Amino acid sequence: MGSITLEHVNKTFGGHPVIPDVSLEIEDGEFVVFVGPSGCGKSTLLRLIAGLEDTTSGAIKLDGVDVTDKGPAHRGLAMVFQSYALYPHMTVRQNIAFPLKMANIDKAIAEQKVADAARVLNLTDYLDRKPRALSGGQRQRVAIGRAIVRQPKAFLFDEPLSNLDAALRVNMRIEITELHQQLKTTMVYVTHDQVEAMTMANRIVVLNAGRVEQFGTPLELYKSPANRFVAGFIGSPKMNFLEGAAAGKYQAEAIGVRPEHVRISRDAGEWQGKVGVAEHLGSDTFLHVHVDGVGLQTVRTGGENDYHPGEQVWLSPEPGRIYRFDRAGQALR
Repeated sequence: MGSITLEHVNKTFGGHPVIPDVSLEIEDGEFVVFVGPSGCGKSTLLRLIAGLEDTTSGAIKLDGVDVTDKGPAHRGLAMVFQSYALYPHMTVRQNIAFPLKMANIDKAIAEQKVADAARVLNLTDYLDRKPRALSGGQRQRVAIGRAIVRQPKAFLFDEPLSNLDAALRVNMRIEITELHQQLKTTMVYVTHDQVEAMTMANRIVVLNAGRVEQFGTPLELYKSPANRFVAGFIGSPKMNFLEGAAAGKYQAEAIGVRPEHVRISRDAGEWQGKVGVAEHLGSDTFLHVHVDGVGLQTVRTGGENDYHPGEQVWLSPEPGRIYRFDRAGQALR
């Protein structure tokens, strides 16, 4: 079991509230991602769950048991950090086995646990290597293996892929997701990358200045953002926002339209503009269009379109794909 409950958790540093008041219910076996911009409190919240930071007020429960005042070693959780934190003089086998050695686990049992973890993580052929002989992705898998052998109630990941190059990030993203499907253990994962959040999570917590803006499935956040902050953070490229007369037509303070929901034409449309930059990515092309009286808007089109910088075009939002927001930035339904 690995359910995690946060009840009105507050964390203050030097009189400044970093986590003002957070309540969450993370179910056993879920893959939950904390996402938000730098400084939003996502890593602090993860450290509070781990016991690496003390709460100022509120309660943290694991499987219904209050662990707010318990140290990290007594919570039954395993944390994987951004840095691999491997012992350079130890082999992969010794690194993975280290927590078992510290817990005085029987040697035969420990060897079996290490072998099982290595098999799951495709590290069997590397058990006798030192970390310096491994790639970045392999080192991260060793760090995960060290967590797996502890058989924790939940895994906590603090931006584990940020030190990897783009290709390795994609591979490790898939590997961690498949690992969750195999182990079926609760995982809480921190990232600033909304693509990681959308592709990995069962549910996503969107944080802003220590507050939970929305907690839901990736598609819920994409289709029904609670406010302008969530709408602008979830989705790539980010949502276009229009104010003034363009929004007033739809009885809103501001409207939002995703780049993939904007139609482009050379003949007619709702807003006229000029193509500024065209980013050709193969399967897609992103057109950045300067719209008169509105500003820069992004359009996602097919990769083989022939629009070019300087060309006059017309843009129109797809009916039923327009998001409306009030003066406070809350979504209007």
